Amino acid sequence: MYSRHTEIPTLDVRPGWLVEARYFNQVRRALGLLGPEIRLSPPGLKHLDLILQRDAWIVVDRVLNDMPVVAWTAFHSRGRRSLHRPVACELLLFHAMATMVMNRTLSAMEPELAVALAEAAPSQSPGKVLPFHPSSCA
Repeated sequence: MYSRHTEIPTLDVRPGWLVEARYFNQVRRALGLLGPEIRLSPPGLKHLDLILQRDAWIVVDRVLNDMPVVAWTAFHSRGRRSLHRPVACELLLFHAMATMVMNRTLSAMEPELAVALAEAAPSQSPGKVLPFHPSSCA
């Protein structure tokens, strides 16, 4: 598992950063189906990769021996009751231009994960909603 983001000094730490629920939910689903660590090379980001783990999402520069650029960590998801609300986390910036790639990385991640999820479970049919009959529960 990648851990350099915990070993290298940061330029800036931004607590209370909000991650959109659609990104958070998709990553959690992908990690549950594809394994504890996923590495993506999103198109349009040249030599940057995105490493997804349960406790951190890290953008790394593969040309510089996987030096971290930006990382989302310390997700506040415990006791989460609504899937549509953003999730607070801590944003770690390791590079002066890290903020320039953050949104592009998450936008590029979404279709990449969608393809990976579709390939992982091609035979699964969509879920089915069952009727709730309260009279039969008594």
